[in-house]
Amino acid sequence: MALTQQAAAELHIFFFPFMSPGHLIPMVDIARLIATHGIKVSIATTPHNISRFKSMLLRDNSSTANYNHINLYELQFPFTAANLPENCENLDCLPTRQLSYNFSKATMMLQPQADHLVRLHSPDAIVSDFNLPWTAQIAAKYGIPRLAFYGTCCFSISISVAMAISSHANTISSDTEPFLVPEFFNKHVEAESKTYGVVANSFYELEQEYVDYYEKIAGKKVWPVGPVSLFNTKTIDITERGNKASIEKDKILTWLDSRRPNDVLYVCFGSISVFAKSQILEIGLGLEASKRPFIWVIRDNIANQDGVLPDGFEERVKNRGLIIKGWAPQVLILNHSAVGGFMTHCGWNSVLESVTAGVPLITWPLFGEQFYNENFVVNRLGIGVGIGVETGLAWGEEEEIGALVKWDRVVETVNRLMGGGEAVEEMRERVSQLGELARSAVAKGGSSVVNIGRLVEDLLSLKNEKLMNRQNIGAMRNHE
Repeated sequence: MALTQQAAAELHIFFFPFMSPGHLIPMVDIARLIATHGIKVSIATTPHNISRFKSMLLRDNSSTANYNHINLYELQFPFTAANLPENCENLDCLPTRQLSYNFSKATMMLQPQADHLVRLHSPDAIVSDFNLPWTAQIAAKYGIPRLAFYGTCCFSISISVAMAISSHANTISSDTEPFLVPEFFNKHVEAESKTYGVVANSFYELEQEYVDYYEKIAGKKVWPVGPVSLFNTKTIDITERGNKASIEKDKILTWLDSRRPNDVLYVCFGSISVFAKSQILEIGLGLEASKRPFIWVIRDNIANQDGVLPDGFEERVKNRGLIIKGWAPQVLILNHSAVGGFMTHCGWNSVLESVTAGVPLITWPLFGEQFYNENFVVNRLGIGVGIGVETGLAWGEEEEIGALVKWDRVVETVNRLMGGGEAVEEMRERVSQLGELARSAVAKGGSSVVNIGRLVEDLLSLKNEKLMNRQNIGAMRNHE
């Protein structure tokens, strides 16, 4: 749906992303995508989080046609008031999960700064992560629509809303929402009631019935505008998306180029997942015993601890295993022809990036909606095999829980996916077809591009309606 440059220029949208990689990365991509339509876009977050994507925005500003430069506004993170170590501005920076409550408290304390920005710049809409419920109060205060971003699929949010309705939203457990605590839950329910609609990093063809179902039960519009990872077409943007990679891209590509198609298993559990040391040992032993080539990404603050990896492991697997300690350019890796499987925690970004690359999954959910995502992948889409976990890991209790999956089950599941066979080939065909649909969705005339146009037209309509109401009120007062 085409928009005139004049119409687009009339809008100003403010983005408030949550400070966690799985939420920050796609939300910044959505902001960048909308800016390419000539719309004025602003992003408000903390200095450390701005540093993670600022260079990418500078490249956009210098090279993208019809791109409306994105304004960046800093929110000072209240470390001292929330009893947090300095510079812990992102969930992946916390030295211990015991500080998750403090982090949530700090994000709630950002409201006055955000309120000041909105009052000063008078945007026409707010796009907010659902983990920042106070944006609903700001939006209501200034009479502008609030759009929510959940960071997951419509299948998962549909289940969450349906369960909340059926249980009257009386309770919430730490297992289901890891960085929210009960005293904040009422604020989220209230924010949900005041939200105009949902912007989703998904595409309509992937989960059509769940987009429609959510709109029906929640009574709110949904605009699937993804997969937003496909907005990144330059190698440098793909490599640096979210953070600086801990390994040179040429080293990764050279290693992958030496492997056969679909021969490599990529193993990554996201940027905030934590395992017990005993579980990491079991994963390592399983990968070694599988005899399959693999890339294994381990968070640097974990990988560098003594006794985490099996003794002599790195030396024994050096000819078929690449271990990345820190941040990995995931999209770059998944899109290489040598990668034939992805062992994942089922974070939605990882699932969608795997679908987009046409790579089937081994699902190993750890907490929250990741179990819903696994259900969607394995039972609805039929593009993955489960490792067999049935319960989540309570935050901060990983060491006490220990290893839920032993090395022999790792071997069995890896060989099941990577060993081929008719069932696996059918799975590869299905995910390949979904990848083609994903690319079509973001191409000219595709469903996600159309949805961006619809979103902007809706916001323009709301803005014009607001202006007309003001004019009518003014006319009535003059008449009096």
